Amino acid sequence: MMKLTTIINLFMLLFLFSCSQGQEEKQLVIGFAQCTGGDAWRKAMHSEMKRELSFYPELELVIKDARNSTSLQQQHIREFIDQKVDLLIVSPNEAAPITPLVEEAFEKGIPVIIVDRRTSSSLYTAYVGANNFEIGRLAGNYVGELLKGKGRILEVWGLKGSSPAVDRHNGFTSALKDFKDIKIVAEVPGEWEKDIAKEKFPDFYHQNKQIDLVFAHNDVMALGTFEYLKSIQQEDEMIFVGVDGLSGPNGGLQFVEDGILDATFLYPTGGEEVIRLARKILYHEPYEKENMLSSTLIDGRNVHIMKQQTDKILSQQSSIERQQGKIQKQIEVYQNQRILLYFLSAALLVIIVLGALALLSLKEKQEMNKELSAKNKEVIHQRNELARMARKADKATEAKFKFFTNISHEFRTPLTLIIGPVDDMLRGSVSAEMKKDLQLVKSNALRLLNLVNQLMDFRKIENQKMKLQVAEKDVVGFIKEISASFSRESRKRKIDFSVNSQVESLKVYFDSDKLDKILFNLLSNAFKYTKDGGKVSVTIELSDTYDKVIIMVEDNGRGMSEEHVKNAFDRFYTGEVYSNLSTGLGLALSKELVDLHKGEIAVVSEKWKGTKFIVSLPLGKEHLREEEIILPASETLEPMLDALLSSGNEEPDDLLESEELSTKALHRKDKTILLVEDNVELRAFLKKRLQKEFNVVDAADGTLGLSMAFDTVPDLIISDVMMPGMDGLQLTSELKNDKRTSHIPVILLTAKDSVEQKIEGVQSGADMYVTKPFSFAYLYERIKGLIKSREMLRDHYSCEIPAEAKQAVVPKQLDKKFVNEFLAVVEKNLSNTALNANDIAESLGMSKVQVYRKVKALLGYPVNEYVVKVRLKKAKHFLLNSEMNISEIAYEVGFSSPAYFSTAFKNHFQISPSEYRATHLVKD
Repeated sequence: MMKLTTIINLFMLLFLFSCSQGQEEKQLVIGFAQCTGGDAWRKAMHSEMKRELSFYPELELVIKDARNSTSLQQQHIREFIDQKVDLLIVSPNEAAPITPLVEEAFEKGIPVIIVDRRTSSSLYTAYVGANNFEIGRLAGNYVGELLKGKGRILEVWGLKGSSPAVDRHNGFTSALKDFKDIKIVAEVPGEWEKDIAKEKFPDFYHQNKQIDLVFAHNDVMALGTFEYLKSIQQEDEMIFVGVDGLSGPNGGLQFVEDGILDATFLYPTGGEEVIRLARKILYHEPYEKENMLSSTLIDGRNVHIMKQQTDKILSQQSSIERQQGKIQKQIEVYQNQRILLYFLSAALLVIIVLGALALLSLKEKQEMNKELSAKNKEVIHQRNELARMARKADKATEAKFKFFTNISHEFRTPLTLIIGPVDDMLRGSVSAEMKKDLQLVKSNALRLLNLVNQLMDFRKIENQKMKLQVAEKDVVGFIKEISASFSRESRKRKIDFSVNSQVESLKVYFDSDKLDKILFNLLSNAFKYTKDGGKVSVTIELSDTYDKVIIMVEDNGRGMSEEHVKNAFDRFYTGEVYSNLSTGLGLALSKELVDLHKGEIAVVSEKWKGTKFIVSLPLGKEHLREEEIILPASETLEPMLDALLSSGNEEPDDLLESEELSTKALHRKDKTILLVEDNVELRAFLKKRLQKEFNVVDAADGTLGLSMAFDTVPDLIISDVMMPGMDGLQLTSELKNDKRTSHIPVILLTAKDSVEQKIEGVQSGADMYVTKPFSFAYLYERIKGLIKSREMLRDHYSCEIPAEAKQAVVPKQLDKKFVNEFLAVVEKNLSNTALNANDIAESLGMSKVQVYRKVKALLGYPVNEYVVKVRLKKAKHFLLNSEMNISEIAYEVGFSSPAYFSTAFKNHFQISPSEYRATHLVKD
């Protein structure tokens, strides 16, 4: 392997050497600060410079274009000076501002070549350019002779302030002094650009229309004036003279040949001369400081010869460039071939060595392959085994989730059968010793229920089913309300219990149910492990950054060891303190619930000195998702659900304590309750208790219960949720969606007590949701409340049966079924002004005659008359219990107009609606 490494290193050295041989490094940098590079003359100069540079590969030319901006050119020269270029070429935009920088470069030892335009100083290395004054003078003499000593001239200037423009103007006017009758009548600022000259020329031209000749400082400005005059058809009356005489399709030579210009004066670019001069200076060869380029007149007499010569030169230059390109490609091919040869030689050497090494290591690799193959089989076997175990783990997890779901129902039903009879016995007359035992039974049953609830909460957290339902509430008041439930125990045990808060109230987004569990668990532990006469406190304060609320529950009880503090929130960890008293679920569950709030919980404790639990919850709602926030319709969610699930007007406590409902004769033996429950013992227990007051029929499953509901049309239905076949939710949905049973109140009994499951019960149409285990007294009072509320609603919204019926005949069971269906249709469509007997008959699936006869026989009224009585009864209720005006009430109860409603109301009650409202409201 060492030999192989040496060979590879040798190969890399050969490769790098060959690459270095194929590269020509640039050694000398020439900076060119160009005043502008956009016109044809400058482009011709650049082309000549680049062609000449192709002969000197050691030279690198960097051109910066100032775009006719003196300040930008100053910046470019400064950059070249800072870069310390080997030679600086400057074509000044304006002489005076550029001169100081040229002098600075010259004084710092950087050779400076001035091109085309001079500076205001002689501190430079060399100058290359034509004599602009001489060109101007030649142009002036030519124009004087052409005009025969008499005429008016319009002069188009280059950039005023630049030395070429000034020199050409001075030379031109100097020559015209010999011609007294020739005058320059206007000077157009063309700024060396065709478009600018073309734009500004008209103003001067129209002020001095008697113009014989246009003299422009370059050919493109002369072209601009020509194009304008051509557009107004005045070009034939004018003579055009320019300067530059460039070759090519857009040069002055072409303009003269095409007859656009009458004459131009050659102004050579000097690109080749500049590069030759720069090389001489850089290599310290002899050179001339002043390098003047010659000029000549170009007009119709010599333009053809000049153009042929320049075209020939351009053609030759093009051929030279193509040849140079081919030569360069051949050089590149040669370099590439040389590099490839080095590479192949090195590769061949490496291949030979590698081949030798491969032969030597073949046997070793074969042995390694055998070993790897065996290991691969072992890995595949282990992978398959892991996959099998993972599938078993998934099945076990799924079975665990199903177990936790079902275990709740299995525990809660027996707990109902324990707590129900115990409550009955406690309310009865039993001895003090027996009552103590019964209290012990009830306390442990409730404790078992709490453990089941904690296990179910953990199941929801593991399965990611536990969701926050937060609302903005006063956390101080909430904590005081929770803490108040421990006041009795604190007084009994003489424990100093206090709740302290920095603020009177503080709005915080939290889930009431989950914060209740957290606080109740922490306070329960504090009281459990604090001796009688000890101290427990709850402190509420804001964090130092005012972005969190901090809740501290502190006691001076037994405390925890360091090991216990470290594992306090671990699931099922009990430690030495809880070894015989707890499952270790409470604190772990509290931490999970705090984490759901995006909060933190910590514990500080010392053995035999006390414990402090610190809960911090973030303020605001930025940390919460939108679906976790609910509208705070009430202080807690349970009263809201009770309000939704109860169709009566009384609250649960009112029902439990109501003397009126417990004593008033409701003819309950005339009321039928359908009991649907799959647990035989619970069904027998409830039936036995309810039969004392009601007529009870029962069913063992949802399918049979639905059939019996249609047959008997009971006054109330009690159903379990979890049953084989059709469950309680499906049963409720079927009942509420059938016109025959939709009016029957339904109470659901279930072990599922989560908010989501209660809402699901409400959505199915249940009137009440009772969680197992439940108090039979509570269930009994809710049954009476629901039946009573149905009778009150019937009194409000329909005619009494048989109180106002003309025939005092109590309907039979089958007839009662028809009456219930009839009443349901009438109440559902009461606001429909077009409701008639045909519509009701169609809804009931009967003929109009059958409906008319049945209603007349059972209720004593024709269908339409009965509907009117129901509408008037409901209107009377609205008059006393709503803020709607009389017109709104008339349409709400189905009258076609307020006038018809007022007439019918007065005929029935002998008083107008307005008088009825005024009279009864005053009495109230």
